[in-house]
Amino acid sequence: MNIIENDKVKEKLYIEKLENGLTVMILPRKNVRKKYIICGPNFGSIDNKFIIPGNDKETVLPDGVAHFLEHKMFEQRTGINSLDTLTAIGVNANAYTTNDHTAYLYEATDNFYEALDEYMDYIQNPYYTDENVEKEKGIISQEINMYEDYPEWQVYLNAVKCMYKDLPIRIDIAGTVESISGITKEMLYDSYNNFYTPSNMVMVICGDFEPNQILEEIKKRITIKENKELPKRIYPVEQEEINEKEKVVKMELSNPLFAIGFKDKVEGEMVKKHIAIEVILNTLFGKSSKLYKELTDDNTLLGTLDLEYEYSKEYAFILITGQSREPRKVYDRINEEIQKVIENGLNDKDFERNKKKIYGDYITEYNSVENSAKMFLADYFKGVNSFEYLEEYNNVTKEYAESILKEVLSLDKEVLSIVVGNE
Repeated sequence: MNIIENDKVKEKLYIEKLENGLTVMILPRKNVRKKYIICGPNFGSIDNKFIIPGNDKETVLPDGVAHFLEHKMFEQRTGINSLDTLTAIGVNANAYTTNDHTAYLYEATDNFYEALDEYMDYIQNPYYTDENVEKEKGIISQEINMYEDYPEWQVYLNAVKCMYKDLPIRIDIAGTVESISGITKEMLYDSYNNFYTPSNMVMVICGDFEPNQILEEIKKRITIKENKELPKRIYPVEQEEINEKEKVVKMELSNPLFAIGFKDKVEGEMVKKHIAIEVILNTLFGKSSKLYKELTDDNTLLGTLDLEYEYSKEYAFILITGQSREPRKVYDRINEEIQKVIENGLNDKDFERNKKKIYGDYITEYNSVENSAKMFLADYFKGVNSFEYLEEYNNVTKEYAESILKEVLSLDKEVLSIVVGNE
């Protein structure tokens, strides 16, 4: 196995690409009781158009297929759901779908290998029928309707829709009630066979394991031997400009929610840029910032601001979300602060303090087997090794951060999403 060592967190990452193409990453943790495994394909909600090798025709999937497939993976020919089987032996199992990947996971303190039998079985042996697909449509339709009633989800999704005109990131990961009505078992099998091929998947294991031993246990349970050529994914060419400046909707809630977004480009050193943006956001708007204190002291801001930078190989954006009785006032104050810092530069002490805070946050991630494994899986699909954040940290200077601030927090790439009460 290839071994990557990081002295900053005293961690070793063991990586091996198996004969069938599956990449296995192992993070050993001595004397830790909890064991964690996560595995999934680089197949998410935005992967709905592609060309299958040997076929010139473009395949177009309904919105929501990746999420629908995730729901159905636990189905077994015996009629017993694998999620129920795993729960019965005392492990905590789950799955989720994002814009760019799907993940299946479980954590255990006991019965890890018994659970591994079931886990490896359902991931490699899908079972879809006309009947169980139709039944799932009703379940997922309820989930879609439920999220449509969540103000927190709507303020987020509307901000993304304001930023993006064509990229499928603007569509709910679960799709719509209308789009999932057209999903068939044949579509699910085609999606599985083309994207759940081992060369398009990664498995991350974290816990008290001997790397070679756990690797052999994984190999013993592998039944998919072939390494298929992957489909050519087709994404629309997204304009650099935002789609629309703002969107306001009414829903049932006591105080308005807002999301301020900045559309970014995926280019350059993304890890370095990501670190700089996190430091910038915390310096300008974090709990220790002057602006945050002013907005909370006069009750303009209710609670904290959530500061997020999200990116993949296809998209990147900043989101600043919160709750306020006067969301436009917060929006104006944030813009004033951005322009002031662009003109005067970042405060040296504030920058260094928040840079240390961000580094501390990175180090803290390694305290959790769950967070570590999820982090390495998500970063892998971005083409990043998570250790890079620790190595790039010292390369983020105040001057570099100020250049990123001017480039990314640009008013012509800014959007505003607001959810207000019905009254």
